[in-house]
Amino acid sequence: MIPTLLTTTTLFIIAFIAAPPIDINGIGEPIFGSLLYKNNIISGAIIPTSVAIGFHFYPIWEAASVDEWLYNGGPYKLILLHFLLGLVIWIMSGNLVFIWVCVLRLLLHIQLRLQWLSLETTKNKSANEGYKFGQEEETYNIVAAHGHFGQLIFQYASFNNSCSLHFLLAAWPVMRIWFTTLCISTMAFSLNDRVINTWLDIIDRANLGMEVTHERNTHNFPLDPAAIEALSTNG
Repeated sequence: MIPTLLTTTTLFIIAFIAAPPIDINGIGEPIFGSLLYKNNIISGAIIPTSVAIGFHFYPIWEAASVDEWLYNGGPYKLILLHFLLGLVIWIMSGNLVFIWVCVLRLLLHIQLRLQWLSLETTKNKSANEGYKFGQEEETYNIVAAHGHFGQLIFQYASFNNSCSLHFLLAAWPVMRIWFTTLCISTMAFSLNDRVINTWLDIIDRANLGMEVTHERNTHNFPLDPAAIEALSTNG
C-alpha cells in the first residue's frame, strides 16, 4: 500500500509541475496542464490519457519512446492505476473495517445506554435491576427506549415496535445504495444519451471549429458572389 500511494503522490507532484503537453483529443493539438507551461494552481491539472489509448493498459514499455508515452498522457494512467491499487490494498488490510467496527460499537453503546435508562420498572424497583435467570419477557422496553430517543432528537424518530425499527435499519442502507447508483448512472451515462454541455464545452467546440477552418484542405467554402466583382462573359 505504501509504495503504490507514495508512487502516486510523487508522480502527481512531478506531473503537476513539469508534465509536457498531452494530445488528449487525438487530433494533434496538445494541451498544456503543468505549472512550467504558464499554468497556475487553479488552471493546472494532470491531463488525462489520450482518447487514442482509451482504457487500455499503457505502461512505458508499450510506447516507442518515453516522449511518446508522455505525449499520450501516460502519467495520468500510471497515477490512476497506482492509486486504485493502493486503495484496494488499504480496504482489504482491515483498517477501514476497524473504523466501521468502532463506529458500530459506539452506536450500540449509545443505544444500550438509552435502553438502560428506559428500563421497564416500577417506582419501588431499582433501575439497576436487570435480567433475571429464566424470565420470559424482555428485560428492556423498546417502546420506552425509543420514546426517550425521540425526545432527544425529535418526536417522530421513535418506533412503536422492534419490527419497524429493524425494517428501517435493513431498508435504509439498501435504498441509499440504489439511489446512489441511479444518480451515478444518470450523471455518467445520461438517460437518453443527452449530454448537458457546460460553458467550457461550448467554448472548446467553438475553438476547435475555428482551428479546423484554418487548416489546409479541410473545408472549401464557396465564394460569396456579392463580395467580388462579377466575371465578364464577353470574352
